[in-house]
Amino acid sequence: MNTEKIGGLLRRLRQECQMTQKQIAAHLGVSDKTVSKWERGQGCPDISMLPPLSALFGIPIEKLLCGDLPSERFLEGNMKKTRYFVCPHCGNLTLCTGNASVSCCGRVLEPLEAAKATDSEELEVSVIEQDWYITSHHPMKKENYISFLAFATGDRIQIYKQYPEWDLQLRIPKRGHGTLFWYSTVTGLHYQYL
Repeated sequence: MNTEKIGGLLRRLRQECQMTQKQIAAHLGVSDKTVSKWERGQGCPDISMLPPLSALFGIPIEKLLCGDLPSERFLEGNMKKTRYFVCPHCGNLTLCTGNASVSCCGRVLEPLEAAKATDSEELEVSVIEQDWYITSHHPMKKENYISFLAFATGDRIQIYKQYPEWDLQLRIPKRGHGTLFWYSTVTGLHYQYL
């Protein structure tokens, strides 16, 4: 454990919260000298202090112990760069427009890497009235189906949940060009341009 890194992170978090060492100490029931000692890297909080520190600063305990929070890089608001997370146990879908630590069912999830669909994998898209009409010959069986589709443009994402044993037939309002993402429970996340 690097006490200097942990101390530096504690100081940074305290300053971001615009709190004094005395205020932190009062909240935790320790002396301000103890908080000062932690921030200077001359000691670490006791294990019993980690949950209240985590709650106070709103960060996971493991990030406190690492002594580092990666800086968030803003993705310029482009919804096409959204990251998708799917829990392999319950199928829960989570989206994030920046860097995030996402967990579900007690496990940390990694963002899905979208693969460009091959010609044989692409969904069939036609235009009906003012909508994209999307169909597929994907099997849509309980053990292998398309779980969701997402149509992303620069300023919005439209998500459509799909279920096994439903035919994939979907109409999406045509609002310019974008990227169509879909998630197969067997082959993962794919995309194609519309």
